[in-house]
Amino acid sequence: MASSGWVEERGKGKWRLNVNYGTNEDGSRKVIRETVKAKNRDGALRQLGLLIKRIEKGEYIEPSKQTFKAFVEKWLSAYAEKTLAPKTVYRYKQLLDSRIIPAMGHLKIDQIKPIHLVSFYSNLTEDGIREDGRKGGLSERTILHHHRLISTILQTAVEWQVIVSNPASRISPPKVHKKTGNFYNEDQTRALLDVVETEDIKHKALIYLAVFCGLRCGEIMGLEWQDINFEDSTLTVRQASQYLPGKGAFTKEPKNESSQRTISLPLRVLNVLTQHKAKQDEAAEKMDNLWKGSNRVFTTRDGKPAHPEWPSQWFPKFLKRNKLAPLPFHGLRHTAATIMISQGADVKNLSSRLGHANTSTTLNIYSHALKTVDKDIADKTDAYIDKLLTKEQEEPNQEEQKPVLTVVK
Repeated sequence: MASSGWVEERGKGKWRLNVNYGTNEDGSRKVIRETVKAKNRDGALRQLGLLIKRIEKGEYIEPSKQTFKAFVEKWLSAYAEKTLAPKTVYRYKQLLDSRIIPAMGHLKIDQIKPIHLVSFYSNLTEDGIREDGRKGGLSERTILHHHRLISTILQTAVEWQVIVSNPASRISPPKVHKKTGNFYNEDQTRALLDVVETEDIKHKALIYLAVFCGLRCGEIMGLEWQDINFEDSTLTVRQASQYLPGKGAFTKEPKNESSQRTISLPLRVLNVLTQHKAKQDEAAEKMDNLWKGSNRVFTTRDGKPAHPEWPSQWFPKFLKRNKLAPLPFHGLRHTAATIMISQGADVKNLSSRLGHANTSTTLNIYSHALKTVDKDIADKTDAYIDKLLTKEQEEPNQEEQKPVLTVVK
């Protein structure tokens, strides 16, 4: 426990705080020192008192000589690479290596201030910062990704008692204007399905799983025939297939615990999958020993698992060839969600079917479609009210319905 302390003037407005704090291993006196700014001795003494209180409460952390870059390397090896998904780590490293470390890596981690972050985010909006050569700065969402990553790393430094507080928590996150996800409307979806009818059954199965089941690309590419129950008309998502440069293709668990799910299949989707399996079985029989037999739903011509990014590469070319509106393959998942909402799916069931971690994710992404349904409910309610009122007005007055008694004498 700190017992005493004193202050020393080190220059105009600069003071050194000294606090006795036990002894070192060699028996010498252990002194905690900290340089602060103060107008006079009284101001310095007040700060000395606060320092002693922090030490006695166990809240004091010795100044770190560690740079932000050195801590990031430790964070990656000791935490991120052991607990986060490989694709998440890959994206984090891209952000760190391309901009964050070059801008902030040299700073001592305990000397990073909110102003450093504000200046960094401002630089990201400037023309010339993009690596793809396009004009303008980074998008609002990309800047927010930078902020969240920096904040996560600095918060870990707080938990590991490397720094006292997280400077990222003292500034407002970069604002992002909400955008609706890319998806096809009803007419565009109908046009897509019309064209898909002329494609081979493999591509038709791919599109049906995305549009009518809302599966993620990695989930589709990770499907095996054992995941499809043709008797019960269900599909189980238990793994995802991904690709990373330097690592190649690999299989992993789905995005989150809720992503492992079993969903009911529409009859048309089940029929298409049945046809696709029959054709795949026929190809395997013809190739005999040359068939690799991976048991994946989507394979190469010799039965090996198809490349995880095959749908994302094939789909834009398919749209362009058929003169359909541009849409990323993931946009089919958004299309599926809007279809389900239009058919009356509630948020809880929709969230479960899409494999979201919580319903708030569903609400944030598909608020636009839910608002349309809400307006439709209001319109139907209004029509029902009109019907009730009209019926009430049409009913004759009960007094008028009383029979007239005629007395015969």
